[in-house]
Amino acid sequence: MKTFQTLQDLAACVGQEVATTDWITITQEQVNQFAEATGDHQWIHVDVERAKAGPFGAPIAHGFLTLALIPKIFAEGVEVVESRMGVNYGLNRVRFMSPVPVGSRVRGHMKLLSSESIDDKGSVQMVWEVTIELEGASKPACVAESVVRRFR
Repeated sequence: MKTFQTLQDLAACVGQEVATTDWITITQEQVNQFAEATGDHQWIHVDVERAKAGPFGAPIAHGFLTLALIPKIFAEGVEVVESRMGVNYGLNRVRFMSPVPVGSRVRGHMKLLSSESIDDKGSVQMVWEVTIELEGASKPACVAESVVRRFR
């Protein structure tokens, strides 16, 4: 966890990797719960035996489950003491570059791309490059540009 006192302190990190999270293990239970929540019951995710014989050799996490880890990555990666809240404002670009087998581990790398004022109270809109690394893989699981608004 990287802690900043103010949003301006964090904004001074534009262009830098700000934080890397601890490893997160992807479980079949998470994948099944995500399938229930989204209605995406494709066999490569939820049918363990069939997935073992499939193209990835095991069940894999949904791409959107991997993407949905971004709030956890932010919560574990960065704290701003004088910010009362942050909201997801959207995504500019998302790429799923490697499948995430159930039982594997991922972690987030957060690079601050930009920070711009959005009001006269010190609130900002930040664009982050979030790279979700897959342990042992040559390519990341996901790279996304996440747009976040933080309010003072």
